[in-house]
Amino acid sequence: MKQSLFITLSVIISFAIGYVVWGVILAAQPSGTIAHSVHQGGPLVVVLMAILLMLIAFVVERFISLYRVAKGKSSVQVFFKKVITMLHSDDFDGALAACDKQRGTTANVLRAGIERYRQLKDDASIDTEKRLSLTQAAIEEANALEGPLLERNLIAMSTIASIATMVGLLGTTIGMIRAFAATGNVEGGVIDAQSLATGISEALVNTAGGLVSGILGIFFYNFFVNKVDAFNYTTDEATFEVLQLLKEKEGK
Repeated sequence: MKQSLFITLSVIISFAIGYVVWGVILAAQPSGTIAHSVHQGGPLVVVLMAILLMLIAFVVERFISLYRVAKGKSSVQVFFKKVITMLHSDDFDGALAACDKQRGTTANVLRAGIERYRQLKDDASIDTEKRLSLTQAAIEEANALEGPLLERNLIAMSTIASIATMVGLLGTTIGMIRAFAATGNVEGGVIDAQSLATGISEALVNTAGGLVSGILGIFFYNFFVNKVDAFNYTTDEATFEVLQLLKEKEGK
């Protein structure tokens, strides 16, 4: 699925679910329950629910992408040892087959470098330095293509964390305005307790909703950033060792 389509569907579905939950399910709950209090948070609750649902969608997408796609089909360490063994014995076809079987970020980057070196290793018109330089360029190009796939939706998570906090603060402000307005409309010396309670409830519900989405957004953003850094470190380490091995084969 294309990234733009995924984001568009996530936004539409999240707002639709948020509206149904707030306008139908929560509205039907008995007065005095927590669910009814959440409904009293006002229309901004729909926005906060949609933000939370979008965050969940992005988190699920990142888990699938990083742990099932980018990681590959088996242990990266086991795969890398197999590739190194094959390269030591000049079995470039076997190393490429292992990369095709493993897949994932590290395998894709290594495959690009090994494939380029195999194409150039018997070309007498290219000297050793240029051959290794072209191999490294192929690795860097493949790494540049894999990077955006690892970092996809991370900016969205960071944005959600910021927006959720701001939306919650906006709901808090609106709720407090309504609460103070209730204290100002005094009839017969008695404050409208229901209006006051509604305003305070709206403020607190939106505050809680904004904080929950904001905290989760920050947590998962940092969590996945660390995972991406770990993937990049593993890939850089693997490509460095492969290049060193190829240099040894070239007698450098």
